[in-house]
Amino acid sequence: MKLADLDVIVTAPPAPGWGGRYWILVKVTTACGITGWGECYAASVGPEAMRAVIADLFNRHFEGESPENIERLFRKSYSSGFTQRPDLTVMGAFSGLEIACWDILGKARERPVWALLGGLMNERLRAYTYLYPLPHHEMDAFWIDPDLAAEAAVDCVARGYTAVKFDPAGPYTMRGGHMPGMRDIDLSVQFCKAIRAAVGPRADLLFGTHGQFTSAGAIRLGRAIEASQPLWFEEPVPPDNVEEMAKVARAVGIPIATGERLTTRAEFAPILRSGAASILQPALGRAGGIWESRKIAAMAEAYNAQMAPHLYAGPIEWAANIQLAACIPNLLMIETIETPFHHDLIRGTLSVEGGFVTPPQSPGLGIDVDEALARAHPYTGTGLHLEMQVAPCDYENGNWFAGGAPPEVTD
Repeated sequence: MKLADLDVIVTAPPAPGWGGRYWILVKVTTACGITGWGECYAASVGPEAMRAVIADLFNRHFEGESPENIERLFRKSYSSGFTQRPDLTVMGAFSGLEIACWDILGKARERPVWALLGGLMNERLRAYTYLYPLPHHEMDAFWIDPDLAAEAAVDCVARGYTAVKFDPAGPYTMRGGHMPGMRDIDLSVQFCKAIRAAVGPRADLLFGTHGQFTSAGAIRLGRAIEASQPLWFEEPVPPDNVEEMAKVARAVGIPIATGERLTTRAEFAPILRSGAASILQPALGRAGGIWESRKIAAMAEAYNAQMAPHLYAGPIEWAANIQLAACIPNLLMIETIETPFHHDLIRGTLSVEGGFVTPPQSPGLGIDVDEALARAHPYTGTGLHLEMQVAPCDYENGNWFAGGAPPEVTD
């Protein structure tokens, strides 16, 4: 069984684009005709450039190799070009290809991927979701209205969710950490109070930020929302300074979660050693794929830390997250995105039922990809999957963050 062919499909979810502007899907086929699917998460270069990176990596290291040799493929890719250190773009490309290899292996052995990773640990996977506007909500108003957020949270709890995430503390900018405006702190407190009052003890509150604060600013904000007992305070400072995140963790009485922007165990290990976070959120389409994330989970277990695989992408990365989550003992929960396009792209083969996901029993990733649907929605824009805001924090008029679906041109 040798890897023979590669196809890269860049598909764009319909507006409002929950999950990002586009998803980079990889289809890998063996010489004997077995097809595997993977997904690369949120590359820092445009999709056409990323196509070239994925193709180059495949041609150099994957073509003609057995999909069984995951460790060898990782070492060759991780070391490519005299690196042997985390390279976000290369490891993003590798992650999608690696996930496709696991899909192939499971199909070849007629077993789900989790069965190849140590077997089933968790029969039901606790899921969480972002708070998104309900059909009758006005989109722009939703992101700055605590009452609308509380209404959305009640709807999520009614559907079985036991945890909801929201991020009212303002936008992330390319300028690095800033001190939150007093309006942003006040709005964050209002959101936490309104949602906690609406759901009571039926759901955990997951307070999202995107690395936009200085350490002092993150501590101010974290202490302000502590009374509502959030389960986590996500990525409070930029991910490039582990010691400063550890400083926040020591000063705030809310568990710190991080990992969406990290790749490989080389970047997760310092988080654990320093005590910067007790909840790790690898995005499997970036972190190094399924096997590398399994190693990260094992490291986290040694530090009594938990895993909450991140999702702001398409359903193929979600399928990989589910396979990992099924086999690890230190799972906290998994992120989900429920849209018709997510559902239809994998023909409804995975779903959330009553706030939980049941790991699939079918081979490989357990999904049936609608390739024609993916190709029917090509990405034609020029923006990146996600982009940093250029404008600084607005202390005069306040700020708002549109739930990860920014306009094509970010001012």
